[in-house]
Amino acid sequence: QVQLAESGGGLVQAGGSLRLSCTASGRTLSSGAMGWFRQAPGKEREFVAAITWTGGRTYYADSVKGRFTISKHNTKNTITLQMNSLKPEDTAVYYCAYSEIITVRLHEFDIWGQGTQVTVSS
Repeated sequence: QVQLAESGGGLVQAGGSLRLSCTASGRTLSSGAMGWFRQAPGKEREFVAAITWTGGRTYYADSVKGRFTISKHNTKNTITLQMNSLKPEDTAVYYCAYSEIITVRLHEFDIWGQGTQVTVSS
């Protein structure tokens, strides 16, 4: 069974940058997709970015295009989310997730990390 662990959250001022990492353990990934989702207080969890494990095709929510970059490191079973030009509205708990299929739909990701808090102050 795959387990996911996120790291890298924290507090940053608006306009700043943070880098999140997610490492998968339990077995070596060879297919499917990994993604980042976020959930702000009082709001539903939403898609942020995803990357296919084979080929590295990337997908982004419109709200983060041009500011966030998702990448993968196959040998380390790790993905990262580089977040630049952060805005207060990016404040949320960020979750890493894995799907055995290539998708960006939240309900099709069946393995989730515990989440890491990102807070952007104005």
